[in-house]
Amino acid sequence: MNISSPRAESREFDSLHFRQALSQFATGVTVITTRLEDGSFRGLTASSFNSVSLDPPLVLWSLGTSANSLPIFSGNSHYVINVLNADQAHLAKLFSRRTDDPWEGVEYELSRTGMPILKGAIAWFECHNRSRYPEGDHVIFVGEVEECAIAPQEPLIFHGGQFGKLK
Repeated sequence: MNISSPRAESREFDSLHFRQALSQFATGVTVITTRLEDGSFRGLTASSFNSVSLDPPLVLWSLGTSANSLPIFSGNSHYVINVLNADQAHLAKLFSRRTDDPWEGVEYELSRTGMPILKGAIAWFECHNRSRYPEGDHVIFVGEVEECAIAPQEPLIFHGGQFGKLK
């Protein structure tokens, strides 16, 4: 069931103000990874990760419609959501930039479907790319979790435009 409402009434704030208000919500940080048909890997940093359902196990994240990687993640059958630990801000920064080969020197292992799992992640979720919903200037990805693991450590936090730790 897809329920939508008419647009909200006009706003009295601009996108910069909205972005600043959103930055006050502390989130964890993830790197979403996948493998292309040619065997190469792609990854991107996302803080828009959340749970959707326990039965079936569903999670979501979102990606801007102008992102170069949108066709890759829209078209692949699987991806891995890697939840970063407090000492992995360098990975969050690395995968948030456009670079020729962000994978150089990055430690990972492969999932059962051949998707890259970042070493040191405090949790990871291997997902079947179940559905996508365009909304505004983003696409919301819903993944059905086929496998997950945890390695409890302190998480990497993003707040006020900065990476940090809980303590």
